[in-house]
Amino acid sequence: MRKRLRYADTMTSQLTFSLPDIGESRPGAEWWRTAVIYQIYPRSFADASGDGIGDLPGVTAHLDDLRALGVDAVWLSPFYRSPQKDAGYDVADYCDVDPLFGTLADFDEMLAGAHDRGIRVIVDLVPNHSSDRHVWFQEALAAAPGSAARARYLFRDGKGENGELPPNNWESVFGGPAWTRITEADGTPGQWYLHLFDTSQPDFDWSNPEVQEEFRGILRFWLDRGVDGFRVDVAHGLVKTDGLPDHLPAVDADSMGGSDDDVPYWGQEGVHEIYRDWHRVLAAYDGDRALCAEAWLPTVDRTAEWVRSDEMHQAFNFPYLMTEWDAAAIREVISESLRAFPAVGAPATWVLSNHDVVRHASRLALTAENPQGHGIGPDSPGQPIPEVGLRRARAATTVMLALPGSAYLYQGEELGLPEVIALPPAARQDPTWFRTDGERYGRDGCRVPIPWTADAAAYGFSPTGQSWLPQPAEWAALARDAQESDPDSTLWLYRTLLATRRAEGLGAGALEWLDGYGDDVIAFRSGRVTVIANAGAAPVMLPSGTVLVASEPFDGTELPVDVAVWVVAD
Repeated sequence: MRKRLRYADTMTSQLTFSLPDIGESRPGAEWWRTAVIYQIYPRSFADASGDGIGDLPGVTAHLDDLRALGVDAVWLSPFYRSPQKDAGYDVADYCDVDPLFGTLADFDEMLAGAHDRGIRVIVDLVPNHSSDRHVWFQEALAAAPGSAARARYLFRDGKGENGELPPNNWESVFGGPAWTRITEADGTPGQWYLHLFDTSQPDFDWSNPEVQEEFRGILRFWLDRGVDGFRVDVAHGLVKTDGLPDHLPAVDADSMGGSDDDVPYWGQEGVHEIYRDWHRVLAAYDGDRALCAEAWLPTVDRTAEWVRSDEMHQAFNFPYLMTEWDAAAIREVISESLRAFPAVGAPATWVLSNHDVVRHASRLALTAENPQGHGIGPDSPGQPIPEVGLRRARAATTVMLALPGSAYLYQGEELGLPEVIALPPAARQDPTWFRTDGERYGRDGCRVPIPWTADAAAYGFSPTGQSWLPQPAEWAALARDAQESDPDSTLWLYRTLLATRRAEGLGAGALEWLDGYGDDVIAFRSGRVTVIANAGAAPVMLPSGTVLVASEPFDGTELPVDVAVWVVAD
């Protein structure tokens, strides 16, 4: 007779761990190889000032919550001085804090507080482009064609009899043309400048040694303050093909290039020398400082090129993120990742949500194509069923956090937050929404400020009740305090997964696929832990043993549909 499954007491016994040594360095076992890293989108995390926009003191106030969650590090999206045309990814000063988010002193306090709790800090760096308010671009506008000031950016003469046509046919990631024509100082129509994103985000010319040296100084500025690494925005976009040849992406292609292998402004060979240079800068500092690439590429083999031993340390595994809730597809991308990344000496990384994609509690229940960057709104086809999405999201996270390597979490996913679909048009702020005249909803739906306290103004996000994007009424039930006392809540699932992952050493484990469970099941072993996820349409029989973690409560020896479990043999 099959022995009945038993459940470990995960609410109390497994949720303790010691503080790591922030300064320790162990070659081959560096912290970033196995770390669980929590992305903070500062404007939507916690607002201490009361202006409705999250800030650095708000992060500091919740460091104990992050400690209780059990993460190893945080990654902060941009908090630099910026006109905020693209939520801070348009940087005007890379070495100062925007007053919206506080001061450099606030940053230093936050960093020290994180380190005191054994949490490392990664900051976002945006090297592909600056804000058009950056002093360099303002100097370029005032300078003449061919000047040293303009050579820092990609200024070109236009085509046509009077230069009235853009230099090529490239399109902006946010929609519309990737070129804008300026008016010269004498009032005449002038040159054009490239902006792969918004018109307010001119691209740097990375063939210029002055640009290269400027960013070495920016890296050192933050490393000297004690940051543990950098997440590099658009890491695959800095170098453009010589001559800037015409190119149009395929219809409905992913906006950041993840579905196309031959784009003259994505994934060019020259980017690798930039990161070899940066690698040398970081290597001069102690404490295993790390570089993580945001590089949207079609395959894990291409992505692995960014993390060769003398380049970056991690690269986001976007092929994994974009995989649907399909057992065969998930097994394939995991296998390919565990082949490609270790082959170049790097850890595989795993991620399911971030500030640029539909939250996976909604995305995994979509029934229509949804290219990255398009977002979803009330009129989008294939609307998700919330209950199905959350159930699959919890199961997918349970699989992800058992995998060898490093994992990234996006703020609010530990609360089971879905994408906010019904944002009023007047509330939307993503440049994509405006540049496509509402054809694409953009990314606002995953950026809504997160709920902390069910019965407080703005759910505890802001003491004044202000919120830069409106929060839905149904989020009261998902607030952190509402989940604290519920052992079946998504918050407690994440805490239990993270504590058990640490206790079992799963980040440094070795995956062994298990046969005999059928095509619709993901089944593998890491150490003494057996992981089984049911992505099919019928229950699955489980082996006898003790359940360490289950993505949903269940009784008996059969694993329900859209549920994942960690089991150890008795």
